[in-house]
Amino acid sequence: EVDFWIIPIIQGFVQIEELVVNYSESSDDDKSSPETPPQESTCVDDVHPMFLLALISRRSRHRAGMRYKRRGVDKNGNVANYVETEQLIHVHNHTLSFIQTRGSVPVFWSQVGYRYNPRPRLDKSENETVSCFRAHFEEQLKNYKKQVIINLVDQTGREKIIGDAYLKQVLLYNNPSLTYVSFDFHEHW
Repeated sequence: EVDFWIIPIIQGFVQIEELVVNYSESSDDDKSSPETPPQESTCVDDVHPMFLLALISRRSRHRAGMRYKRRGVDKNGNVANYVETEQLIHVHNHTLSFIQTRGSVPVFWSQVGYRYNPRPRLDKSENETVSCFRAHFEEQLKNYKKQVIINLVDQTGREKIIGDAYLKQVLLYNNPSLTYVSFDFHEHW
C-alpha cells in the first residue's frame, strides 16, 4: 500500500548521446585543417550510420563508503564500493549491451590509517572467507552468467598479500564460468 511513496533512485551516472560515424575517405589531416570548410553531416543509415550510445553506472548501496575505510567482502558476500557500468549501443534497430562490474577484492581485508597507500592486511582466515567469497560470485554468476575477473592489485608490492588471497579463493571455488586474469598495471605505468 505504500509503494507509491517509494521513489526509485540510483547513485551513479547516466549519459546518452547520438553519434554519427562518417566513413569519408579524407585523411585525418584534411579533417582537422583550418582551411577545410565544415561539412554538413547528413545521416543516411547505409552511408553514415547513426548510433545511440548510453552509459549507465550504478553504485551498490551495500558496503558503500570511503576508499580506505571500506574494503573487502562482508558476511553476505557484498564487496565494498561495488559499481556496475553498462554500455548500450543502439544501431539499425539492434541494441547491444556490455556490462562491467568493479568492486573491492572479495576477501576479508582492510587498510588502517589515512596516509597514502597504507599496508593492507587480511582480517580473516582462508577458511572463514570461502563461504562469503562463494556467496559473492554465486550472485554475480546468477546475474551475469559468465565473468572474466581482472585482478588489478600490485602483484609484487604491498598488495601482494591481497592478490594471493584472491587467487587462492578463485582456485578453491573452481568454477568454469569464471576466467581469472591478473593484470599488474603498476608494471605498465
